[in-house]
Amino acid sequence: MNASAQPDFPPVCDYEGSGYSQDFWQNQGRDYEDRVERIALRRLLPPRGGRRILEIGAGFGRLTNELAGFEQVVLLDYSRSMLAEARARLGDERYTYVAADIYRMPFRPGSFDAATLIRVIHHIAEVPVALNNIHRVLTPGGTFVLEYANKRNLKALLRYGLRRQDWNPAALEPVEFVKLNFDFHPTYMQVAVRNAGFQVDKRLPVSYFRVGALKRLVPAGTLAALDSLLQQTGLLYSPSVFTLNTALGNGPDVTGEPLVFCCPWCGDDLAPDGEALTCVKAGCGLRWGKRDGIYDFKEPV
Repeated sequence: MNASAQPDFPPVCDYEGSGYSQDFWQNQGRDYEDRVERIALRRLLPPRGGRRILEIGAGFGRLTNELAGFEQVVLLDYSRSMLAEARARLGDERYTYVAADIYRMPFRPGSFDAATLIRVIHHIAEVPVALNNIHRVLTPGGTFVLEYANKRNLKALLRYGLRRQDWNPAALEPVEFVKLNFDFHPTYMQVAVRNAGFQVDKRLPVSYFRVGALKRLVPAGTLAALDSLLQQTGLLYSPSVFTLNTALGNGPDVTGEPLVFCCPWCGDDLAPDGEALTCVKAGCGLRWGKRDGIYDFKEPV
């Protein structure tokens, strides 16, 4: 196999060189959102952590310090520049940085005790494929924390009622309001998660007060405290929903072994080859590089 024989995969939203951390988060009036997402994540992750967790769409590592209960944290993102920013902030101890996409993750089945997917799935065109891939790399009984953008939020319901938007927030199908930007109905996402082999254990409504004028008038800490109370109601009419899920099935469990990569194109083993990893499968033989502390599985070298 060679580069010209690359399998077909759905399109990926690429934040390479975007300045996302500065343009969207730092000093951009989103302290409230950051706080309530941390509250939700702390509620859902097991307090003692585990051996290894996969943070999918880790970006610049905004939430990575919430994963301190795990011995090893693997940050996966399609953007090498954001992973470089995360590495500059976090260093290499306990952290592994992997540039790859969710449709071809370079990990053996059963490699992780837990995984998170936060502020990512709204960019995913093929949700069932992505969720199946996450299930594949989790050990049976593994924890999966998913966040998704909720189309049935109060603002959307009001706009639809006033005929200021065309799409119906009560309809089950996802809505793509901008290219590769999707909102999901809670029922659609619950069914999709279950079909991928997960048990849905808990759902939290998050970020009810995501309104610019309100955030300017009320301190972020006060809004976060109120949001924390609303998270416990289970009323899924918020802009964001966090879910706690358990991987079902009888697959392998290699969480007690060192992390071993596999070829993202054919799934076979990789062997060290100088500064690269080479697929051992006859007819494949693709080489994958490591640059500046980041394993690069976006394109073979």
